[in-house]
Amino acid sequence: MKFDTPAGQNPIDQLKVVGKPTDRIDGKYKTTGTAPYAYERHDVVANQAYGYVLGAGVAKGRLRGLNVAAARRAPGVIAVVSTLDTPKLGLGRMNTASLFGGPEIQHYHQAIALVVAETFEQARAAAYLIKADYASEPGAFDLAAAAKSAKPVEGGSGEGSGSGAEDRTGDFEKAFADAAVRFDETFTTPDESHAMMEPHATIAAWEGDKLTLWTSNQMIAWSKGSLAKILGISAENIRVDSPYIGGGFGGKLFVRADAVLAALGAKAAKRPVKVALTRPLIANNTTHRPATIQRIRIGATKDGQITAIAHESTSGNLPSGRPETAVDQTKLLYAGANRLTGMKLAHLDLPEGNAMRAPGEAPGLMALEIAMDEMAEKLGLDPVAFRIRNDTQVDPGHPERPFSHRNLVGCLEQGAERFGWSKRNPTPGQVRDGHWLVGIGMAAGFRNNQLTKSGARVRLDAKGIVTVETDMTDIGTGSYTIIAQTAAEMMGLPLDRVVVRLGDSDFPASAGSGGQWGANNATAGVYAACVKLREAVAQKLGINSADAVFADGEVRSGNRAAPLAQASADGDLSGEDSIEYGDLSKKQQQSTFAGHFVEVGVDMHTAEVRVRRMLAVCAAGRILNPKSARSQVIGGMTMGVGAALMEELAVDTKRGFFVNHDLAGYEVPVHADIPHQEVIFLDEVDPMSSPMKAKGVGELGICGVGAAVANAIYNATGIRVRDYPITLDKLLDRMPDAA
Repeated sequence: MKFDTPAGQNPIDQLKVVGKPTDRIDGKYKTTGTAPYAYERHDVVANQAYGYVLGAGVAKGRLRGLNVAAARRAPGVIAVVSTLDTPKLGLGRMNTASLFGGPEIQHYHQAIALVVAETFEQARAAAYLIKADYASEPGAFDLAAAAKSAKPVEGGSGEGSGSGAEDRTGDFEKAFADAAVRFDETFTTPDESHAMMEPHATIAAWEGDKLTLWTSNQMIAWSKGSLAKILGISAENIRVDSPYIGGGFGGKLFVRADAVLAALGAKAAKRPVKVALTRPLIANNTTHRPATIQRIRIGATKDGQITAIAHESTSGNLPSGRPETAVDQTKLLYAGANRLTGMKLAHLDLPEGNAMRAPGEAPGLMALEIAMDEMAEKLGLDPVAFRIRNDTQVDPGHPERPFSHRNLVGCLEQGAERFGWSKRNPTPGQVRDGHWLVGIGMAAGFRNNQLTKSGARVRLDAKGIVTVETDMTDIGTGSYTIIAQTAAEMMGLPLDRVVVRLGDSDFPASAGSGGQWGANNATAGVYAACVKLREAVAQKLGINSADAVFADGEVRSGNRAAPLAQASADGDLSGEDSIEYGDLSKKQQQSTFAGHFVEVGVDMHTAEVRVRRMLAVCAAGRILNPKSARSQVIGGMTMGVGAALMEELAVDTKRGFFVNHDLAGYEVPVHADIPHQEVIFLDEVDPMSSPMKAKGVGELGICGVGAAVANAIYNATGIRVRDYPITLDKLLDRMPDAA
């Protein structure tokens, strides 16, 4: 189905099932422990052996030798696979460093060997018997130092967030110099880990030249193609299966070492092999969100109209890696005739940086939305009013392109009213509650809406059950449920008459889960397949498909009605199709918006920060399932608190690795850190987006939250921190007098 004209009235608009706050279909399985994750697929293939990955002990250099003799003799060992005995493998989609094969060490904990044994403990013990001989080389591990030689670079996150090496509109330098009020400051954000609950894990089995992987991966079609390229085999001989995923946040968008080494280990052992990456390997062997150094300049008239805005960011990565696209949202969020955005990339020999929830916008808004607050203060304006004053309904760099639907103002106004913003004391450090200094802050949220092809197959059986098959994944986002809601709405059935099967590369290729594009595109693909099935049903029943109404388990046309199951009495009927997009998104800018509001308390003696209240007001098209959408937003809000207050991969700048590479040292928010969170979805649809008239929302929840926390801390204490995370050591010696 080609979607190249705005969506008109269609069956989804009935909203009998779609749009209802529906419990997640997979929820009962996940809460009872009966949803099998990749490492737990004990039933899929017999005689599974255990693989343990050994990572490089240096960050840069060459592997001169690998003595595996003792490991091979160790109890229970079946096979040892050495990187020195493995020909150099291809690079998969978005892989920057080689996942295995050859002597070159590109980063710390790059996989150098796999031990396969009868038990996990035997494999681990044997792996530690391997003796590696390295020729170490000096490397670049410090972004602040490497930034001095960083080069301008263009690039994108692969999720829609991208920018040129330098993009200009108007004459920024002149407009900034002439501005009545100016702001010019630098911000930093640290390296961050995805820290998902389920580690990267894979079970691999060969049957002749055919490979099956039961794995944890967000993008099935991408991964199948990447594995074919990496292993040098035909994609037709690979099956990838990933029905349940315990979190990914972008860290499982691409094939990682667990999948490749499970496949190599299974071939060497001549039996199925399962591999899970340990926490240190998740931090240092897989991808992470790169650190940034961001300079923001804003010039405005005395009455608060922005006349000049510039956002320049420097990040680091391995050679051929991409930058963290932290400037992208600044191209679109606020008005201003004279604009400059630019990115530089420094060569670092750290583990590779890549997509993490809202790549680009998440760290970019952490800086931009503090800058907007500081500028509002310079102007003597309320921070909400300043943002509203500089709203735009067109792409500022291309004024001929309007936004398809933009209600940032509604998010800010409704959020301010709901949160009690008018009662906020704008003078910092004035509100106390016992030994707590109390402050309120806010920030705007922004994330682009991405459109990508997505397919599905739907089948009606003789019992009147509709089964949906698509390789779409559910990473905890509720994909099972919204897909079932879509099929139920289209076919006129209750939800319990729909079966959804996901995550198998034998099914039609979907959008996959990433970039907050999954829900809108995957359901649009199901919509397209259901249109085909509706046509087949109508034809079978001798009804004009244009006149057919599917409702209450029946197909109706005029005075005639027939049970839906009657159409498949002689055999199953099926429909398969994909949603494919025209150029609507080129003609009109499609984005999502939010207003984030946060109240914090800061202990006046210890500088401990406690978040007390949080609110997000979101404008993101039709909300397909308010219950699961709310869960996505509060998950993003929680990650935003982590980014603001605690998350930081500490870099050993001499040895080139992340020191705090486990969940004991890498701090993330826990229940005690998170207060009541409220989420409001504005009632809107966007017919330019898809037949569903929906947009993404899963990443919008994190975009802007960090800055809202930082602005609240400033309002509480009068201390402005521009280097994340805002730990108490950055506050303690600057705290106001506690007397």
